[in-house]
Amino acid sequence: MAKYNIHRAFFPFSVFTPPISERFLAVAVPHMKTPKYIYKDKSLDVTRHEITCCDGEKIECHLMSPKSVGEHAPCLLYIHGGGFVLPAAGYHYKNAMRYAKEVGCKVVFAGYRLAPTHPHPVFFEDCYAVMCWMYDCAAKLGIDTARIGIGGDSAGSTLAVGVCRMAQERRHPVRFAFQMLPYPYLDARNNSASCKQYTDTPMWNSSLSSRIAPMTRADRSRPDYVWYSPVEAECFAGLPPAYIETAEFDCLHDDGILYAEQLRAAGIAVTLNETRGTMHGFDIVQHAKTTKEALAARIAFMKARFDETETGKE
Repeated sequence: MAKYNIHRAFFPFSVFTPPISERFLAVAVPHMKTPKYIYKDKSLDVTRHEITCCDGEKIECHLMSPKSVGEHAPCLLYIHGGGFVLPAAGYHYKNAMRYAKEVGCKVVFAGYRLAPTHPHPVFFEDCYAVMCWMYDCAAKLGIDTARIGIGGDSAGSTLAVGVCRMAQERRHPVRFAFQMLPYPYLDARNNSASCKQYTDTPMWNSSLSSRIAPMTRADRSRPDYVWYSPVEAECFAGLPPAYIETAEFDCLHDDGILYAEQLRAAGIAVTLNETRGTMHGFDIVQHAKTTKEALAARIAFMKARFDETETGKE
């Protein structure tokens, strides 16, 4: 009998845990490439761009533009998960393509440098650089700067929230329409009830979180540590409305609940979607009913927020 009541639709990922180690990463990461199929969807124009980061190094991102949207379109900055150590997986690209087509927005799919080679705060600075690029080049890229949202799953959620905070701290003019955060990693203390309970769950668990932490070399004494552990911030005022989605059998379940409570206490609107029978990263199984429902909920939220923030409405 399975230890956790994860829906059978998620097999075999419901029994899979990545063997995270520096040796595994050294072997696996070089083989994880951008899939060629992102260029073959006839309803999307996809272009690759190089972004110069604050240290002069270059990273890549992809702009996904539905052929049906105009030249003053809303845009989602999407940041993939992967524990700060893994590149984007295939389902990250598939989700982003679906967001573009069904939300009716452009999607900037951000690349960023990975730990342990590039520790904290490099991955935050990289994602912030992508945001600045898309904002500064908005006219050329066909982006409406009044309708920019940000989102990411797992560690991508950490990066998305971090970029929101960086924009506040640095007084950047961007005003995000929303933060869209499926199964987010937001509490680096790793001591919540769900972390204590789910030490061996598939796809991700608190044992893996503990293994990742030294690789990121995030230093609690640094002022920018709050980007890495957003629930430890002192103030949440001014952050954008949020969609927060949790997985039932996930060590990060309580991260999402706590962040939702903190935002609501600060007067920020939150849509909380607690999925059942799910594990971390469940949307890797695209055909599962729960995945389809979760993606539909994310898309509905983003569409509504873009409609509300259309130029002249706010």
